[in-house]
Amino acid sequence: MEPGATDRMTKSQAVMAGQREFIFPAVQPFYDDPLVLDEGEGVWVRDADGVEYLDLFSGILTTSVGHCNPHVVERSRAQMGRLGHTSTLYVTKPQVEAAERLAAIAPGRLSQTFFTNSGTEAIETAITMAFLHTGRSEVIALRQAYHGRSFLASNITAVDVWRPLATSFPGIKHALTPYPYRCPFKQPCDESCTEAFVNDLEDVIRTTTNGRPAAFIAESIMGVGGYIVPPPGYFARAAEIIRSYGGLFISDEVQSGFGRSGKHWFAIEHSGVEPDIMVMAKGIANGAPVGATITRPDIAESWKAKTISTFGGSPVSMAAAAATLEVMVNEDVPSRAEERGSQLVKGLRELQGKHDWIGDVRGMGLMQALELVEDRDSKTPSPRHAKALMEAAKDERLLIGQGGVSGHVIRLGPSLLITEEEIREGLERFGRSCQGMEDAL
Repeated sequence: MEPGATDRMTKSQAVMAGQREFIFPAVQPFYDDPLVLDEGEGVWVRDADGVEYLDLFSGILTTSVGHCNPHVVERSRAQMGRLGHTSTLYVTKPQVEAAERLAAIAPGRLSQTFFTNSGTEAIETAITMAFLHTGRSEVIALRQAYHGRSFLASNITAVDVWRPLATSFPGIKHALTPYPYRCPFKQPCDESCTEAFVNDLEDVIRTTTNGRPAAFIAESIMGVGGYIVPPPGYFARAAEIIRSYGGLFISDEVQSGFGRSGKHWFAIEHSGVEPDIMVMAKGIANGAPVGATITRPDIAESWKAKTISTFGGSPVSMAAAAATLEVMVNEDVPSRAEERGSQLVKGLRELQGKHDWIGDVRGMGLMQALELVEDRDSKTPSPRHAKALMEAAKDERLLIGQGGVSGHVIRLGPSLLITEEEIREGLERFGRSCQGMEDAL
């Protein structure tokens, strides 16, 4: 950048110039003219030039109890001033407290945790644990799944744009996604389709593995795939199938965990299934870098070799996680997500009735999506509608997310503490965005 160039730019433009010069090009922000966010409080954020936005995406469902939640900020600040780092070679109270709080809300017998820095690392930990416990090395995942960015995790992922390498990790197979809106067996999809999807899972095991898989891993609600919720009974039957072959069921709750699906703490609980291993990140610490893998003691003890995470279990991150979990329990976020989610989906379905290009409204609690199509009869995915709607929402000072294999799904996932009035305001802005986008196309 030439000397003095930044003097002729807005604050946002100056930061974006630095982004283009010093950050990997693969890091691609939303929008044709990306936002440079500078401040946040609750469900509101401001860009570097002071423009305020209502955030209904919360950093991919990560600022679970709101931007800069005062309790989380204070606990993190106090811990930073007391003890900032030790590594897992030492024991700290914040890590034990976070693990204890997590065990208190986890399903069934899941009680022992290994902390890392991200969902990707948590996935790696879960897969390694499954290999060690079973003595096996094959994994079944779902098509359209997203499980992280490492070599292993990106191979378990089954969305082309998130798989940077052509080289495949051996032993990973993918079954059909239980995707009701695009069910290949019956329309409309119903409980009778569950057995067909499960039969495919078993067929994958019997025809593409040696019949001795280590694990089946699945997102309880598929995130990047577009908040796909499987038909009733799917996970109960899938867990039954994988266990009948001696494998473990790993539930990925990175996006759907911590009450976001409403009623329960974790989305897998809606299926009445206790996973063998469960993976979490994102909302666990309200934006602090924390990933967690939790399992039963009998599985945890299978890891005999030494293991360490230099920054996993950091006292500061653990203080943030413990504080976040404390807020969640005190605010009863599963109930809040159920109530506010009902309000949100009601408004979205009303918009669906007005716009033929909204093919499907789906999700659970405060994890809702709209699948955009060229028209409802053809159900042809429409990434052009999604891109235009993202831009129109930005013009309305509203932040939403995008997903789906074709980039044709709009994703909403606000803070779990969002108020009734803030949901109402978000729906009004979103409604204007839909109309504005329609008028522009």
